[in-house]
Amino acid sequence: MKAWSPDDLETLRLAAERPYLEFLREPSMSAGLYTLPAGATDGQSPHNEDELYIVMAGRSQFTAGDQTRGAAPGDVIFVAAHVPHRFHDITEELRILVVFAPPEP
Repeated sequence: MKAWSPDDLETLRLAAERPYLEFLREPSMSAGLYTLPAGATDGQSPHNEDELYIVMAGRSQFTAGDQTRGAAPGDVIFVAAHVPHRFHDITEELRILVVFAPPEP
């Protein structure tokens, strides 16, 4: 078993000095913590993998393809591979668990 607390993940991410920290890599999937401060720009481009977001903290808007919705703590958002997507209009620091399947290269 592997397990992490939200505080453990944020401490590891801060030590790495980057917005995204991959903390799990298995043959079938990878997972990471993505943190964006209020007002930040999410510079993502489409991925070759399916992606699941679990919003742990913060508030923003999220656009995938031609659909836009709010993103808030507890929300779970699935984005299929190759679909353009991004968080925007970030009003409170976002902390998001990200799961890629298969693992992101």
